[in-house]
Amino acid sequence: MYADTSPSDAKTLGSALPRMEGFARVGFEQRDGASRLSVLDQRSPLRVLFPRAETGDLPLAAITTVSGGLVGGDTLDISVAVGGSAKAIAFGQAAEKVYRSNGPESRVDVSLNVAAEAWLEWLPQETILFDGARLNRVTKTEIDPAGRLMAGECLVFGRLARGEVMRHGAVRDRWEVRQSGRLIWADALLMKDDIIGILDTRAGFDGARAYATAIYVGSDAADHIGAAKDIVNESLNVRAGATCVGGVLVARWLSEDPLALRDAFETYWKALRALAGGLPARLPRLWYV
Repeated sequence: MYADTSPSDAKTLGSALPRMEGFARVGFEQRDGASRLSVLDQRSPLRVLFPRAETGDLPLAAITTVSGGLVGGDTLDISVAVGGSAKAIAFGQAAEKVYRSNGPESRVDVSLNVAAEAWLEWLPQETILFDGARLNRVTKTEIDPAGRLMAGECLVFGRLARGEVMRHGAVRDRWEVRQSGRLIWADALLMKDDIIGILDTRAGFDGARAYATAIYVGSDAADHIGAAKDIVNESLNVRAGATCVGGVLVARWLSEDPLALRDAFETYWKALRALAGGLPARLPRLWYV
């Protein structure tokens, strides 16, 4: 007995394989003078852990994919909300891996909701895109005009430590920021098919292999643009810049070296949370594991 798997048969077989549909719902509210967990609902492969925060810092929610990564057709649905006057950090416990797809895309939907006088940090680790990966990610935020949000994402194009660069595939990474239901900022990165060509062209990424974005939304966002530019301009082996659009402070980084980009991203995040939020200039210990 043998199985005759022609290309068309293999594609049909691959699309028929069972796919993961994970979700995580996390909420915090202010109660008895402290920010406390109020909502938790999760389904594998997503798990939410709650490591102990360091003294003087915010409650932590560590979101991890226990399957080890995403393949074509997998979906993740993540929602994090902070109620009035609550504060919290939601972060990635490890880098997310998106493996080569035989056709279907991996879908990640992220929803961030921040109420009045609340503070939320959304701090994922890198998303590593294997050659042939197909990722469609949407991050939607709803923020009260009196709320504040720090959020970011990092993309690494290939298993660079193994000498592999992402040459083909597809990436769509979209952001929407709304206040009281009104869209105040939107952004989208779209790359498909000849990924290496986009990475190498001077009009594209000009040789960069890693890319990151960080946003800060708050009524004082414009007040921090000078400091943000000073911080990103100090980055080594990284091309970076910062601007403020419609009340959203945006910083971006490009680098041939993912570790250099990670260091620059970390430095910026620690400085901005201290400056804008009066919080310790540090990240959760698990972010370094």
